[in-house]
Amino acid sequence: MNDVELVVFDLAGTTVKADSQVADAFVAALAEHGLEATAEQLSAVRGSSKREAVLSFVPDGPERERIGAAVYLSFRRHLAHSYRVGGVEAIDGAEAVFRWLRERGVRVALNTGFDREITDLLLTALSWKEGFVDALVCGDDVRQGRPAPYLIFRAMEATGACSPRRVVNVGDTTLDLEAGDNACVGWNVGVLTGAHERERLSRAPHTHLLESVAALPSLF
Repeated sequence: MNDVELVVFDLAGTTVKADSQVADAFVAALAEHGLEATAEQLSAVRGSSKREAVLSFVPDGPERERIGAAVYLSFRRHLAHSYRVGGVEAIDGAEAVFRWLRERGVRVALNTGFDREITDLLLTALSWKEGFVDALVCGDDVRQGRPAPYLIFRAMEATGACSPRRVVNVGDTTLDLEAGDNACVGWNVGVLTGAHERERLSRAPHTHLLESVAALPSLF
């Protein structure tokens, strides 16, 4: 592990069981405003900033920004309700991997396309308290979400990591992997527990594909 100083993990689908909560919240929010999206369209925006994802389903026009903001508020309300009622669970082995890394002096960061309010709700439901990881970067902490590299760069800044070649990026979507590639990370790892299957992830830039985040220690 001497070559690794930071591992940046995505949340939903990578370290947290995603189920259909996010997609269901999108569908419900869009329907409230007379909009709709196909399953393929929803899959394509997995991993992106949720504000940007919502706006992509709103037609062009003078009211686009206003409608997009209203749809986003509906999405956030539906998702928060889903997390409160249905609960959330960590991916099996994720918490053990966090501990394994930190015991070896490797810093751990979480990054997500969710805004901080939703993320705080999610982490509270998981009992992942402050200090459980070394940094948390949310979608509203950067001006541009994935596939831009800025979530990863912000995690590096927050943890004092200097070289992207000593950073591991872990995610379950093509946008996660594209962000890692744009950040020039040393290890760009896809996992098969979330939004995108092996065939789709294999077409994205990556160094490794794993069945689950639980297998990450096997790389080192």
